[in-house]
Amino acid sequence: MPDGYFVSANEAEQIEMWEGVYRRTMATTDEAMLCEFYLLRGAVVQAHSHMNDQVGYIIYGKLEVTIGNQVRICVAGDSYAVPGGVAHSVRALADTLAIDVFSPPRNDYRTEAR
Repeated sequence: MPDGYFVSANEAEQIEMWEGVYRRTMATTDEAMLCEFYLLRGAVVQAHSHMNDQVGYIIYGKLEVTIGNQVRICVAGDSYAVPGGVAHSVRALADTLAIDVFSPPRNDYRTEAR
């Protein structure tokens, strides 16, 4: 973490993960990791799974979120939960800002942030 317990947005590098999908790894502890995701309209996060639990909250925008065999349109104020090991994908229906928490933290997101 750049300054002990605090991370400001200008200290966290924005990384383009896939076309139109940007991530900032923000505050992290041994047990949880907070990430900011910005998705441009039309961006897709292909179906994948990981061992980490993931919960998210939509700040603004509109996402089509698939978790397992459930599909939902999520808008500002909506949240979602993805248990570890469950396949999930996202399609941005509008420019979207979302905040996700991973537990335990994703090691790949730690190293990409440095």
